[in-house]
Amino acid sequence: MTAKGPDNAGTGRADRANGTTAPRELAEILLIEDDAQDAFLVEELLADTPLDPHITWVATLGDAREYLAGFRGCVLLDLNLPDASGIALLREVLATVESAAVVVLTGLHDEHEGIAAVAAGAQDYLVKGQVDGSLLARSLRYSVERQRADENARQLREAEIHARENMRLERGLLPQVLLDGTPLSHRSFYRPGRKRALVGGDFFDAVQKAGTTHVIIGDVSGHGPDEAALGVSLRIAWRALVMGGVVEENLLPALEEILVSERAQDEMYATLCQASIDVDREQARIRLFGHPPPLLVSGGEVKEIPAVPRPPLGVLPDDAIDVESVAFPRGSTLLFYTDGLVDAFDGGPPDRLEVQGLRRILTEVLDSGCVLTDLPGQVVDEAERRNGGPLQDDVAMLLVTHGEPM
Repeated sequence: MTAKGPDNAGTGRADRANGTTAPRELAEILLIEDDAQDAFLVEELLADTPLDPHITWVATLGDAREYLAGFRGCVLLDLNLPDASGIALLREVLATVESAAVVVLTGLHDEHEGIAAVAAGAQDYLVKGQVDGSLLARSLRYSVERQRADENARQLREAEIHARENMRLERGLLPQVLLDGTPLSHRSFYRPGRKRALVGGDFFDAVQKAGTTHVIIGDVSGHGPDEAALGVSLRIAWRALVMGGVVEENLLPALEEILVSERAQDEMYATLCQASIDVDREQARIRLFGHPPPLLVSGGEVKEIPAVPRPPLGVLPDDAIDVESVAFPRGSTLLFYTDGLVDAFDGGPPDRLEVQGLRRILTEVLDSGCVLTDLPGQVVDEAERRNGGPLQDDVAMLLVTHGEPM
């Protein structure tokens, strides 16, 4: 095997017509050709073109394999090598160099094979003895550009598929809550974290059953498709348990069993908050599992619900669950949220916003005259202002108001 570098003499050649230095385009070429004379001819043909070729020449497929992986230039391939030939040779090269253009170099009697090569995925084919420098350079340049266009189109298709998958996951995580027939109104909000392409495992739901309205908001640990899928499973399972008539005390122990059976790794867990609201008694019962407490907006004040937190769901399974009962009078609002909001920086690192900072933001936004329907967006905007930029984690919020929102 012989590796040949750029034709340095050609790089600064004076243009024959006007004596100025001709601009040259750098071209990375992997020439797979067993005939030394043909390899020399390729180099000579390109010497007087606008290309500034860096040619690596190898004589066999075996020698080429160490260069193919990760190669991003143009492969100039003879289809008749000592250790491989034909379309099978081309397919192996194409499978190895996903981001490189491949141009087939054939003999005159193999022209039909060149056409088949293009059908198989080569960007172009050239016939030995019928190529001059200008044609060769143009073919290499155009082939690289076509390969880039194909790669961009492929990435665009993948992005569109990815976006549709995210939309399906988000619909599963963030459903239409079931509060018809109750004096409760709601406002939901979700904004994906800007650091990741995939949605996380934030989820919420609200279902009215047998005179009690149950509300849940949660966040599966980690980020990615497994976490989002588990969040969807937990949200749907919780709704099925509520609608199936499972008593309030048994909802979360049953949900924990489902989490343990459905999670992809033993380390996965979920933080969550569940509220069970009796509107007739104007009371809400709060259960916390490693999740930030809800905030109560009542009479112009913002209060933190002093619920006792337990370990996240899936960490230390236990049927004994602490319950905090709070007054929920008509005209008041419960704000449920995920930790992507309180984990924002408060004026920059290292201080975090935390629950007290969120209370301050809520109070300031409400004092400015903001109505409840616009509250989530304005709260997140203010959190991002203090954070110094977009929040890095998903943020989900659910406001439940006893009566119509102001």
